[in-house]
Amino acid sequence: MSNRRHGFTLLAGHRSSIVGVAASTVATSSWTGVLPESSRPLQLDGNAHLAALAGIVALAVLGGVLVARNRYERPVSRPNETESEREEFVTDRELVRRLLRENGGRMKQSNIVDSVDWSKAKVSRLLADLEEDGQITKLRLGRENLVCLPGHEPTASKSPEQANDD
Repeated sequence: MSNRRHGFTLLAGHRSSIVGVAASTVATSSWTGVLPESSRPLQLDGNAHLAALAGIVALAVLGGVLVARNRYERPVSRPNETESEREEFVTDRELVRRLLRENGGRMKQSNIVDSVDWSKAKVSRLLADLEEDGQITKLRLGRENLVCLPGHEPTASKSPEQANDD
């Protein structure tokens, strides 16, 4: 007597032994015969889950250490830091005033343009703003402008009353 199940024929006498073999094969690997050997999914035992959990905990601890170090560590000043790097945040107006102080309180406008990496137009606008605010004076000398800090103008440019007051 034979039974027809799952697409194969079982003989009555051999039914229990065949079913037992099939059940044990399915229990050991449900992918046997379905996928080639190289593309079967990785079968993990319980230890791999513990290793993954330990890795996640280690990464969390390392991240916490890095955050704490960055938060509580004092900033280290670089020993090779040059003066120009420290003065990086000086305004344009302050830079012009500093140039004038370093050059005796007066400079020709063309020399200011040569000292900075700005266009002639930018320097001219900046000097006009400074003159309007009373921080510098500009004197026309032929085809050039002499830019002076207050109190550093040449005496010939002052009126006779101003010259006597000094």
